[in-house]
Amino acid sequence: MPEFLGIDTSNYTTSAAVYVSEENRIYQAKKLLLVKEGELGLRQSDAVFHHTKQLPDMIEKLFGDNSLGTPMTVTASARPRNIEGSYMPCFLCGEGFARSYSAVTGAKLFTTSHQIGHILAALYSADRLELVKEPFIAFHVSGGTTDCLLCEPDEENVLSITEIGTSLDLKAGQAVDRTGVMLGLRFPCGAELEKLAAGADKLYKVKPVLKDGGCCLSGVENKCGSMLKNGESPGNTARYCLDFIAETIIAMTAYAVEKHGELPLVFAGGVMSDVIIRDRIISRYPSASFAEPQFSCDNAAGVAIYGYLKSTGEK
Repeated sequence: MPEFLGIDTSNYTTSAAVYVSEENRIYQAKKLLLVKEGELGLRQSDAVFHHTKQLPDMIEKLFGDNSLGTPMTVTASARPRNIEGSYMPCFLCGEGFARSYSAVTGAKLFTTSHQIGHILAALYSADRLELVKEPFIAFHVSGGTTDCLLCEPDEENVLSITEIGTSLDLKAGQAVDRTGVMLGLRFPCGAELEKLAAGADKLYKVKPVLKDGGCCLSGVENKCGSMLKNGESPGNTARYCLDFIAETIIAMTAYAVEKHGELPLVFAGGVMSDVIIRDRIISRYPSASFAEPQFSCDNAAGVAIYGYLKSTGEK
């Protein structure tokens, strides 16, 4: 049975996944990196340390809990994006494991970007993998990115990605986490911030700030801090943060559609797992495709899919 192993060691999560092509099914095991209470992330040296400890556990769990064979294709996310100079040491952990696995087993070895992994995971989750054969617009919205991207078929990299717009300051995930830490939540704060926002009893009008398709999000952090100082409830403050991000992404989408036409829309990245943001976007763009939460946050599923597409040529 053809099985394709993927490894992703991002600055948030240690993740391993196997794609079984005959079942069109993903098996995965993943674990968040440990961040001390009150802190907003990890130094790269700490991330590498945690991945070194956690990756063997994830491999053991993945193959111990499931009746999987020995995959003869292994793929790792080796860089954040497929652009010159894109590098983070944490990805060396997954790449090093994949190279070692390939050398021992003779498995085919591929590397890709964390960004492409996110997009392919979203396509798989939304049952839209056929989109790799045509142009589409994808958003990758996370702690490190708030990007609107034109994706086109590419023989070498599966997808060729051109930036349409990006955050010019704070990233959406950073805005979520900084607001969450203000509210006393534990990093990463997305899930808890969403729960707080669900209890909001007041909605504020929000006005996104765009410059030639790029967005500015630092204002949402400042506004949320001001709201709390002026006695606004945690729930209403959390809801303002999420509504601001949603309206910003909607405005970036409108810019992209005006520039490139009504191409299929795909939303990926951890921030896109937020139901409040997703539902607000769907209200404006009903045909948009979203990953399910387990495939929206950092994961190795799309990385495994990449190996399948590269080794079989089924694009």
